[in-house]
Amino acid sequence: MIKQPLILIVEDEPRMRELVADYLEEEGYHIVQAANGFEALEHARHTPPDLVILDIMMPGIDGFEVCKQLRTHSQTIIVMLTARSDDSDKLYGYELGADDYVTKPFSPKLLIAKIKALLNRWNTLNELSPPNNNQAIVISEHAHEVHLNGELLDLTPKEYELLLLFSQHPNSVLTRDNLLDRLWGMDYFGDTRAVDTQIKRLRKKLGNNADCIQTVRNIGYKFQMKR
Repeated sequence: MIKQPLILIVEDEPRMRELVADYLEEEGYHIVQAANGFEALEHARHTPPDLVILDIMMPGIDGFEVCKQLRTHSQTIIVMLTARSDDSDKLYGYELGADDYVTKPFSPKLLIAKIKALLNRWNTLNELSPPNNNQAIVISEHAHEVHLNGELLDLTPKEYELLLLFSQHPNSVLTRDNLLDRLWGMDYFGDTRAVDTQIKRLRKKLGNNADCIQTVRNIGYKFQMKR
């Protein structure tokens, strides 16, 4: 029997939370609801979700802080909900480790389509086979793990997808638009700075091996394999 993904919905507005939950339950997903950030973190500790739908504007602990705390111990997919379309808010969310954004008001059907795409892409990456290696970085696609100099690297889903994509196209220049299409989908209309933000986070985690990802001025990035 195939295990259905568990989705945590974090939204302080009850009607919105129930609406999203109803649509997702109709699709067969298991749902856990949280009315605030405290409840969200508690749920995530006890029953780690496969995906979190996270509202930003909440009393107490806002969505940014929840995202930040989740990323200290979890690689779950995080989709943030925002009533503001300000790019600075979105870029800040990406810096904290969010995987995608949905701006209110939104169509529940479009939200579900985005969730399916994210989960499918994540599952597909889990099913890929042999490891891609260079001297310092080992990507085990079956285990969905990356080891850096023999130590397990803690990456978010987007960071993992990005590094895997680079490793599959060594020494090839990937434009920002190409990376957006591959990692966020053709229907994503956000700023290409989202790519730069993910690159910045990934380079930080790669430490002394950050120069594996080279910037190609005014074009994009290239992954240079080390030997």
